[in-house]
Amino acid sequence: MGKVTGFLEYERVSPTRQQPSERLEHYNEFLNPLAADQLNHQAARCMDCGVPFCQSGCPLGNVIPEFNDAVYKGDWLNAAEILLSTNNFPEFTGRVCPAPCESACVLGINKSPVSIEEIEKHIIEIAFEKGFIKANAPLIRTGKKVAIIGSGPAGLAAAAQLNKAGHEVVVFERDDVPGGLLRYGIPDFKLQKDVVERRINLMEEEGIVFKCNVNVGENIELSTLLREYQALVLAGGSTIPRDLNLPGRELEGIYPAMDFLKQQNKRVSGRKIEGKELTATGKNVIVIGGGDTGSDCIGTSNRQGAKSVTQFEIMPMPPQSRTEHMPWPQYPMLLKVTSSHEEGAHRNWAVNTQKFNADENGNLKSLSVIEVQWEMDVNGRALGFKEIPGTEKEYPCELVLLAMGFLHPQKQGLIEKLGVELDERGNVKTVEGNFQTNIPKVFAAGDMRRGQSLVVWAISEGRETARKVDEYLMGYSKLPSKDAIAYA
Repeated sequence: MGKVTGFLEYERVSPTRQQPSERLEHYNEFLNPLAADQLNHQAARCMDCGVPFCQSGCPLGNVIPEFNDAVYKGDWLNAAEILLSTNNFPEFTGRVCPAPCESACVLGINKSPVSIEEIEKHIIEIAFEKGFIKANAPLIRTGKKVAIIGSGPAGLAAAAQLNKAGHEVVVFERDDVPGGLLRYGIPDFKLQKDVVERRINLMEEEGIVFKCNVNVGENIELSTLLREYQALVLAGGSTIPRDLNLPGRELEGIYPAMDFLKQQNKRVSGRKIEGKELTATGKNVIVIGGGDTGSDCIGTSNRQGAKSVTQFEIMPMPPQSRTEHMPWPQYPMLLKVTSSHEEGAHRNWAVNTQKFNADENGNLKSLSVIEVQWEMDVNGRALGFKEIPGTEKEYPCELVLLAMGFLHPQKQGLIEKLGVELDERGNVKTVEGNFQTNIPKVFAAGDMRRGQSLVVWAISEGRETARKVDEYLMGYSKLPSKDAIAYA
């Protein structure tokens, strides 16, 4: 695929980006597109490897060698068609996916892997520029109506696929605009909202209806949806954050990370903010949690003008390269330095928070931590930790952001009133393999079903759920499965 000797001739090249001092002055994306010859060379690095493990590494089963070959040949229409056959929204995954496909790339065994994610983003953006991406409404409608609850990546993918199948699709969103996590969870400097709006507008042109400010079970009755729609898809995400119930948790200045991020996304969009405004301006900020959400809090805090930003992670520092416990092609848990980390943050690993401390006026002034030592099994899995006496420290702070992940979907309201069964983790339980709940006409997809995960997994779940809904409504489905495309 690509150029037979390309992987021997060309090295991996990443896009240039604005310097931290420049990009901290705005909330826009700051990566520069690759030049035409650079893009050609990156696609040329795709090997004729025989067994493309990258496809199995991708939750969507993207047909990666084929679109790389089309890019190398300059056939942008073919590249876009191949990419869109498995991925409804490459403009999202090309920006915010951690690229498990690249971890499974055969070239990555002894060299830098192919720049799959960057190539993917360029394919879709060039396709938009060239006018290849147009609304494509179905010619024939089935007369079946499907309600999708939640307009995040899973809900959008399910809506797009079910609309292609000819069903009438209505997406209900409790926020004021569609997009879910894509709209209010991911900062603009990673995913500008005009990119989201461009896709929503296209979906509306194709006949999908979005109804916002609708909290199903609260301001619209479930009985109405169950009566008027032949199928329901629950795609509301995993929204209950993991908390830290320690002494001093009640102090003002300690908030879930998503509350902080959502507000800033609203500011950038010029939308009204409800409740107390949360800002990092002039404050010592501590972010508890070392994942992507924590990184997003760092980038946002620095842009708001924080006095200092410190990040705590209870796990030990990951290795910088694969170990014997993370062999190729498994996705490796390696040390990640994001663009937000480059912009400034003090990172601390193997640290456990003990309590939040107040000043004489009852305001948050600091938190107390202690270092921990982890015990690992022979396979490198963590068994537990113990605190190390004498390593206690106190860090000044006026704002603490809890970014320790999410537990499960909100049960109050929709889930409780609908009466769907939950699994042992509190997620919506479905029949294995068909995404159907204990209520036959109700299906579930994305984080609401599988728990907190990646945008790419949400899109995959939305697509697969749509196929099962189509089968339920029609007795069969013409929508392709992931495996059918990947191995066609």
